[in-house]
Amino acid sequence: MKTQETNRRESLKRCQKGLKYTFKDISLLEKALIHTSCKLEYNGSNERLEFLGDAVLGMVISGHLYNTFVEFSEGELTKIKSVVVSQPILAKTGNRLGLSRYITVGKGLHGKHGFPRSIIANVFEAVIAAVYIDGGIRAASDFVLTHLLEEIKLASKDEHVRNYKSLLQQYCQKHLNTTPQYKIIGQHGPDHGKTFEVMVVIKDNTYGHGKGQSKKEAEQLAAEETLNAIVFDKGSAAAKC
Repeated sequence: MKTQETNRRESLKRCQKGLKYTFKDISLLEKALIHTSCKLEYNGSNERLEFLGDAVLGMVISGHLYNTFVEFSEGELTKIKSVVVSQPILAKTGNRLGLSRYITVGKGLHGKHGFPRSIIANVFEAVIAAVYIDGGIRAASDFVLTHLLEEIKLASKDEHVRNYKSLLQQYCQKHLNTTPQYKIIGQHGPDHGKTFEVMVVIKDNTYGHGKGQSKKEAEQLAAEETLNAIVFDKGSAAAKC
């Protein structure tokens, strides 16, 4: 009969195979897979790694875009980056890598519909940080670009799912000389599984609402609803932005 330790090692081995990266210090990967709902049980979680991974991801993507798309303006590069590092894309990538099979969460968090995409996206960022600590910036850069290069190509051709917050901000700054604000008007559920409700405020006027299992997700949905109301029904947002 296999022991719990043997099962753990085999699980991490399978995870590494899916990631296409072999850790010198496997404990880094193990830490990256621990959700905050298990923080006390495991004496820590992936929160700090997620923080670092977000910065490493941003640096790698920015450097690649700067060196690859030399004819693009700062605004165009920013738009591509905002799409590539968005929660939906990171969650999509994390799911493609099978991260949901290896995440350690608290009891009751894993529902019948799987994990919220915010959890998958955060774990993917934590894994990026783990690779960075384990192998340095070159290893982290190779890892990020291996798994996100196709998303970069799609975004650079404007064939990707829109980052509605970015588009709304660009529109408001260019046409309204202001920046949209996001106001939390409700939150429900336990700390490790809250649902947030957000409203867009532009020049003291309220617009779209959005509900999501993270603030970022709710803000994206609220921004999308706002764009549908004030921009998309008047023509192409891409042309105006």
